[in-house]
Amino acid sequence: MVRFPDKPVILTYTHPLRSRYGETDQMGYVYYGRYLEYFEVARTEMIRSMGVSYSRLENDGIMLPVIYSQISYKAPIFYDELMKIEVLLFEKPAIRLKTFYNIYTGRQEIPHIQGQVDLCFTKSETRKPCKAPDYFLDLFA
Repeated sequence: MVRFPDKPVILTYTHPLRSRYGETDQMGYVYYGRYLEYFEVARTEMIRSMGVSYSRLENDGIMLPVIYSQISYKAPIFYDELMKIEVLLFEKPAIRLKTFYNIYTGRQEIPHIQGQVDLCFTKSETRKPCKAPDYFLDLFA
């Protein structure tokens, strides 16, 4: 079970996405492995909405590899359902960017899926952890 921190949320971003036929399994459910991809789409768009793109980070020699992930599957999502993917941050990033997720549809008020993905700011040349760039940290000031 994903445990969300017991502290105030500092940032919430919601991204709409519709499940596609090729993402479902034989039961008509979204295949379980797709949820990490959905989290990535929402996280990328959250960062873009703040005025920074992943490509800018990469051009500046910063990579963000995933170092931890966890998913709780509460209820299936079906083909052609409109999802609301909510990204939550509970702390300002420094070396790690800890992101939490809820995925909702119009069928129920509680999340179908919950997750956590932790990423580490890393210098692309050395592949060693580093502090997030100041222009990224300034977004949380």
